[in-house]
Amino acid sequence: MSSELMEALRQLAREKGIEEYDMLDKLEHAIASAYKRNPDIMDRMEDPDHDLRSVIDRESGRIYLYELFRENDEDPESPVVEERDITPSDVSRFAAQAAKSVITSSIRDAERERIYEEYSDRVGESVTGTVQQSEKRYTLIKLREGVEALLPFDEQPSNERYEHNQRIKAYITEVTNKGPSSEPSIVVSRTHPGLIRRLFELEVPEIYDGIVEIKNVAREPGMRSKVAVASREPGLDPVGACVGPKGSRVRMVVSELRGERIDVVPWSDDPATYVANSLSPAKVSNVLANADTHTATVIVPDDQLSLAIGKEGQNARLAAKLTGWRIDIKSSSLAFETGLAQQMSSERTSEEEFDGRCISMTSTGIRCRNKARPGSYYCGVHEKEAAAS
Repeated sequence: MSSELMEALRQLAREKGIEEYDMLDKLEHAIASAYKRNPDIMDRMEDPDHDLRSVIDRESGRIYLYELFRENDEDPESPVVEERDITPSDVSRFAAQAAKSVITSSIRDAERERIYEEYSDRVGESVTGTVQQSEKRYTLIKLREGVEALLPFDEQPSNERYEHNQRIKAYITEVTNKGPSSEPSIVVSRTHPGLIRRLFELEVPEIYDGIVEIKNVAREPGMRSKVAVASREPGLDPVGACVGPKGSRVRMVVSELRGERIDVVPWSDDPATYVANSLSPAKVSNVLANADTHTATVIVPDDQLSLAIGKEGQNARLAAKLTGWRIDIKSSSLAFETGLAQQMSSERTSEEEFDGRCISMTSTGIRCRNKARPGSYYCGVHEKEAAAS
């Protein structure tokens, strides 16, 4: 090889992000390996079992081939005691053939490394791609030219089916490098709660800018999700910011999730308030939170009971996931009959400033409008009932 060719290799290495010395080392090994199988070279060696070493002069580009003599020929780790120059006249032809293979391999390895470094730093982010292939066990998504991600079957919502070339967004959960000769494995998900976070970031500038914070997400993929949000700016409604004008922002998220229903609720550092909010759209009459057992007892009006529990318990289940509290929901009539409503009102009033109004709850979940009697939390009508219970 000439010095001009060496400079061309260096330029190629810089353009492709390849380590120059690594590429030349590989080229030296490739030349030695190629000649090890060449009958003419084997005839020139004193012992065909000896190792060969190829050396490329980094300045001139000249190539040398040496037969290695070791202290112990049977031990490949044995020190080299002598090198004999057996460089053939056609070494440049072999070098050119080897260089083509090494350069191609080096470019491919460098690209794999770039892909790994790029996407390993993006774990926890969302990506957009097009569906290339959908099978029973997985769906293959093209992220860009030469980069594909795997969407496993168990990371796909049960209500979703994918068509070829369909554009979808997904959440990167894992990126692994299986070795220098293998493509990096990029695994994505459509069921991860983090996908909802990233979709809201894309649609809600206040979340992207950090003014509104998503505190938690509870999700049953493809069916329904609950998102608790809080504002870092006083006076800003975090729920309104996420929902958008006429529901435009949340509607874009719902559309991307193929119709998955999303409840956006305000977060609160008060457990009782947070639990009550989490059961939206149901209206809650009263909540008693027990910090010791991490259990919240919730009273709702009779006509709100089925809404609070939800179909097959879904609303209550998601509220529990969202808040991290065990939630026990009771109707107002049942709570009134068992005296639970009065007990909860009394316990809650003992912790709050008494406003002089009767604390009794009616069977419909509405607080009594009468004034309490002097020295009592109850009006004349409900004082006897409270005493009897």
